[in-house]
Amino acid sequence: MINLPAPTDPGAFVHPALFYQGQAEYLAGVGGFVRAALAADEPVLVAVPGTRLDALRESVGAGADEVTWTDMTQLGRNPGRILAALQDFADRHAGRAARIVGEPIWPGRSQAEVLEATRHEALINTAFAGRQATILCPYDVLGLPPAVVSDARRTHPTLIEKGEDLLSTDYTDAPSVSAACDHPLPEPDGDAPWLDYTYGDLGEVRDHAEAWARGTALSAARRGDLILALSEAAANSLAHGGGTGALRLWSTATGIVAEIRDGGRLADPLAGRRRPSLASVNGGRGLWMIHQLCDLVEVRASDSGLTLRLHMAAS
Repeated sequence: MINLPAPTDPGAFVHPALFYQGQAEYLAGVGGFVRAALAADEPVLVAVPGTRLDALRESVGAGADEVTWTDMTQLGRNPGRILAALQDFADRHAGRAARIVGEPIWPGRSQAEVLEATRHEALINTAFAGRQATILCPYDVLGLPPAVVSDARRTHPTLIEKGEDLLSTDYTDAPSVSAACDHPLPEPDGDAPWLDYTYGDLGEVRDHAEAWARGTALSAARRGDLILALSEAAANSLAHGGGTGALRLWSTATGIVAEIRDGGRLADPLAGRRRPSLASVNGGRGLWMIHQLCDLVEVRASDSGLTLRLHMAAS
């Protein structure tokens, strides 16, 4: 059973990284956390890679049917979708101490996915500040690069390592972590011309993207998702990005990429990563929808404006 470091405030949010080596440590750590939550009659969500789910269910035993199980390779294919799902679970159990296992980084993740998942881990601390919840994040220290494990020490206030409960001396604030994740985006291979647009050009943007996408391996349904995501991004450029923007599109070995640049700013780092209220006057619905539609969303904010790079897999 995991004994988490006690927060100074009984209602405080707890966010430990569990560093594990091998299946036995994984099942002992994660399974013990889940069993302890069930024994305390607390709601539990387990979002881990699907290959882990069956073994965890068996480890938990008779209480497994009371747990909400989710395959993180589907939920978190785009790391920008994870936070909204975790908050939705906690909101459904308002007034109770929600317990969540979230494993957003696993061996085989691309570098771009790891960067956005690391950003997600840092933003969890902002999004859940003051909430009575615990989110345990397992890290495979044998299968992941050392830099990923080092970043976990920066994004988690507490650690569970070799059976010890520790405070992380490397923990830092979300803006610092996000800034470190803002690696320059690589240029596409081959030609990817820009299409500039302004007020009145949304139809042209959609037509251009639709004609281009018909020549790719995207299914008709995914082409529809792409056009909807690009329409939202272009509309955001006109509403919040100075009234102009630019779009370019290209194919990769695994799918397609769409990049949108404009003069906007990302005032709220959580924009798009949490479900906007229907009564919200601060926007955010378009970016949230983009995260739901795309397999990966890379965001880069600079003094010159905002860049969104949207990825869609061919299958």
